[in-house]
Amino acid sequence: MPAERLGRFLARSGIASRRAADRLLAEGRVAVNGQTAPPHGMLVDPSRDRVTVDGAAVAAEPPPRRYLALNKPAGVVSTVRDPGGRPTVLDFATEARGLFPVGRLDIDSRGLILLTDDGDLAMRLTHPRYGVPKTYRLTVPGPVASRQVEQLRAGPVLDDGPTHPISIKVSRQSSRRTILEVVIAEGRHREVRRMCSVVGIPLTDLVRVEVAGVRLGTQPEGSVRELSRAEVRRLRELVHL
Repeated sequence: MPAERLGRFLARSGIASRRAADRLLAEGRVAVNGQTAPPHGMLVDPSRDRVTVDGAAVAAEPPPRRYLALNKPAGVVSTVRDPGGRPTVLDFATEARGLFPVGRLDIDSRGLILLTDDGDLAMRLTHPRYGVPKTYRLTVPGPVASRQVEQLRAGPVLDDGPTHPISIKVSRQSSRRTILEVVIAEGRHREVRRMCSVVGIPLTDLVRVEVAGVRLGTQPEGSVRELSRAEVRRLRELVHL
């Protein structure tokens, strides 16, 4: 078995995402053959070197990868754990050890979030380089002016720079409410909510309904399902894995 970077080995083994693996190294929680690994990582030979995290051995041959889709309820945080004791996305998965969320969905929002132990796939799905599309369904009280829709299409400028939505569509509109469909390929903090706030569109609900071709569909809120092989294959092809 050829040598590989320690961070990649940890991610491939399902211990953590690539970013989280870097944090484990920086915190001095990873050892190789009984010696604390350098914070910047190192090369390891999985067939010869013994790697541990917090004293627990990391298997050279990881179990089969897991790929899950969760319909996240509001009030749930998109992290592995929460110091404040709030429910997290992993509370909804059985056998959650090793799983982590792919990206984030803010606590007030609902909908699709992917969970996996595949660090390489998670890193690429969240990296701006790959432009992974995410679709949101927004509910607005009352009608939305065409001027506001055009402002969204043009990409409002936020405090961290201009936005670049892929598409903005009015799905339904009446005197009581408007349903907008927004597709973006970025992943900035509360980006869709901030875009709407800048152009003066109030939201009563925000649901992520699709990520990179994986659709929420009629999946019940709070439920988890395994992705199909075809869905996993499409995800990997999208980010060139």
